[in-house]
Amino acid sequence: MQFSGRLVALVATGALAALVGAVVFSGPDDASDVAADQLDPSSIDTLPGAVITAPPTTPSTIPPPDLPNRGPHPPLRDIDGWLQSDVSSLEELRGQVVAVQFWTFGCRNCKATLPHLQELYASYHEQGFEIVGVHSPEFSYEAEVPNIVEAAADLGVTWPIALDPTKHTFHDWQEGRRGFWPRIYLLDRDGNVRYDHHGEGRYAEIDAAVQELLAEPSA
Repeated sequence: MQFSGRLVALVATGALAALVGAVVFSGPDDASDVAADQLDPSSIDTLPGAVITAPPTTPSTIPPPDLPNRGPHPPLRDIDGWLQSDVSSLEELRGQVVAVQFWTFGCRNCKATLPHLQELYASYHEQGFEIVGVHSPEFSYEAEVPNIVEAAADLGVTWPIALDPTKHTFHDWQEGRRGFWPRIYLLDRDGNVRYDHHGEGRYAEIDAAVQELLAEPSA
């Protein structure tokens, strides 16, 4: 009877260890494949009874981020036309603060940033702020202009769109071996790159950066 009791205890201990091991090693096999290096919290399974701590609320106003002058922006290369604008170059927007966002309408991460861009446009456009969406398609159907026009209307994209079907501008602006959808650059009134962020998030920081650049005079 004593041996049986020990056997039962060992079996129970082994079962508990196996359960703990399953909890520790469950989850996504490779998070590096998520677009724009952003994890979607809704895609991560949670265990019954697990406590999820919400991230702290972003304050409505924060100090502006560091905005070093990275020099003049690269050119827009092999752009195949513009939508929703009479301009045909970034040089025509000198004197305005410009957000240049690389995006494509089929990208989930890109679409997630659009409500914030709409807020920025509504808040600061009359103060000299412009957005240029450089549309660099990932798939062939995203390169069709009628599809871009339809998607822009559906998604509420009302600012100028530069068409970059060959992605030459996409790769010229993004140094290194990887390019990101979405990626946003802020240009000051003189066309210098002052801010760079890829992926979603940092919305309050971007807002503060736009305010700071609008407050700066042209050189």
